[in-house]
Amino acid sequence: MTATKPTNRQLLQIAEPAALCAPGPSTVELSAVEADGLAGLLKALADPVRLRLYSRIAGAAGEVCVCDIQDVGVSQPTVSHHLRKLRDAGLIDCERRGTWVYYWAIPGRLDLLDQLPRP
Repeated sequence: MTATKPTNRQLLQIAEPAALCAPGPSTVELSAVEADGLAGLLKALADPVRLRLYSRIAGAAGEVCVCDIQDVGVSQPTVSHHLRKLRDAGLIDCERRGTWVYYWAIPGRLDLLDQLPRP
C-alpha cells in the first residue's frame, strides 16, 4: 500500500484556523490626544518646503540666522510663512536679535514619531 500525499485542500482543513490568519492588530493604539499631536507634526513636515527648511535648521550646529535660509525655491514672505508653521507645530523656535531672527530645532520633538506602530 502506497501512501498518498495530502492535497493542499486537505492540509488547509487540517490546519487550525488561527494559524491561517495573519497576526491580529497591534495592541498599541494612539489616544486621541497623541493622534492629534502626531497629525500636527506630520502635517507640518508634509510640505516639501517646510521639510527642507526643517532639515536645514535641524542639521545646523546650533542656530541658523534667517539671512542664511535662502534658496529653498520660494520667496522670502513664503519662507516666513513656512517657518511660522514649523514653529506652530513645535518643531523649531526662534529669537529676534536686532533686525535678524535666529532659528533652532527643538530637541526630541521628532521622538513623537516613535509612537507610531511599525509593520
